[in-house]
Order: sequence, then structure tokens, then C-alpha cells
Amino acid sequence: MAFSVYVIELIDKSYYVGFTNNLSRRLKQHEEGTACAHTKKIPFKKLLWTEQQYDRRSARAREKEIKGWRREKKENLWKHEGSSLP
Repeated sequence: MAFSVYVIELIDKSYYVGFTNNLSRRLKQHEEGTACAHTKKIPFKKLLWTEQQYDRRSARAREKEIKGWRREKKENLWKHEGSSLP
């Protein structure tokens, strides 16, 4: 089963990094404010970047790696490396 690691922008211009095995469902949950407490408080604005991983362990590791990055490095994912949006 494939997993998607993703970065979304929230309306306050902050970024949220996550992973899922069903990206369209998860984005809908973020839009509805039912995905997590963070996007319930600060609504979803748009999907910025996504990357496919082949298993849950590698997706979780990649999510954790990206969450540890500074904002500028996260932005390099879609500004300089190009977006890998579906």
C-alpha cells in the first residue's frame, strides 16, 4: 500500500506536515476541520507538496524528517525542487 507525505498551508500561512494512505480523503478531512486538532483551530488553505512512499514506516520517517526542518527548507520542496502534486 502506498502512502503520501504532504505539506499543506493553513490560513495563517503556517505549514502542516502529515502522511496518509488516502490523500483525497485526508485533505477533505482537513477542509472540514475533522482531521486533527490543529486544522480544526487553524483552517486548511491549500495543498503545497506531496511525495509517495511505499510503506507506513518510510512515510512516517519522512514526515518526521520534514517536520524538523525550518520553514525555508520546507519551501524548497515546492519552490526549487518543483512540486510533486498529483
